[in-house]
Amino acid sequence: MGWRGILGFEYGIVQAPLGPDISGPELVAAVANAGGLGLLRAPDWEAPDYLKQLIRKTRALTDKPFGVAVVLAFPHEENIRAILEEKVAVLQVYWGECSQDLVLQAHQAGVKIVPQVGSFEEAKKAVRVGVDAIIVQGLEAGGHVIGQDGLITLLPRVVDLVRGHKIPVIAAGGIVDERGYVAALALGAQGVALGTRFLATAESYAHPLYKRKLVELHKTEYTDVFGRARWPGAPHRVLKTPFFMDWRNLPSHENETNQPIIGRSLIHGVEKEIRRFAGTVPNATTTGDIESMVMYAGQGVGLIREILPASAVIKRLVKGAQDLIQEEFSSEKTSEEQI
Repeated sequence: MGWRGILGFEYGIVQAPLGPDISGPELVAAVANAGGLGLLRAPDWEAPDYLKQLIRKTRALTDKPFGVAVVLAFPHEENIRAILEEKVAVLQVYWGECSQDLVLQAHQAGVKIVPQVGSFEEAKKAVRVGVDAIIVQGLEAGGHVIGQDGLITLLPRVVDLVRGHKIPVIAAGGIVDERGYVAALALGAQGVALGTRFLATAESYAHPLYKRKLVELHKTEYTDVFGRARWPGAPHRVLKTPFFMDWRNLPSHENETNQPIIGRSLIHGVEKEIRRFAGTVPNATTTGDIESMVMYAGQGVGLIREILPASAVIKRLVKGAQDLIQEEFSSEKTSEEQI
């Protein structure tokens, strides 16, 4: 069954990379120690020495394997070189071409490479270049969403595509609890990737107010209001906070460039100003008007009712999935006996 693991990990549960630095060493190590695949988020600028420190800090907190995620839309060559030199277990890439050359580089370093895709066409390219697994992201996902298809229709198509290639498929988008986990397994996935659920954990580096909003608010919207200047053409799913609802119809020619500074943050060791409509979520160091900052979340946010340790999230997912599948097996057996 899917909970028994993928890519050499104990369980088929992936903690999605949370940006820009929300999935730091503490969260990734906690997930790894609990048997899942934790993913650090690499900086969106070249910082190979810092990234190596981040990897080593994580290794000081766990002796289990983990991965690092890179957004290919930003400068990344030096960061990827650092990741491969450190020989982490998994290089996860997103929003750009996962090329044959990149796959070869990873494999030569003994690193598994896993792209996240948002369309059937992207998945075909990934299979062609020989990746080790594919994360299939549905439109329900929080944060930046590259595709337009819902998970329930896209996932089975990709599962059919990879049949015979021995490439595990990991489902992402709106999955929060054991019911979503089992549904993904029923559609053919071998694992699941959760972002919003791990965002709302004790070890997440998100600002406490952001975490609280994930519990209090239950609705999201797919938009392009935030970060238009820095990352144009990158739609995203956010919480329907009062600030967002006031500005959701922001004219398309407006962006963060000429907006007032509403806060400051230390991100991957660099001090950053946060302007209104910037695409930067508030982390634990952020000061200023937190209520007016972007808060990414997936459609499953309404199922999050408390902030939990990451290990508890994994335990609940695994035990809950096992119980659900066992119940189904038992009911089928009873039905057969009655017949």
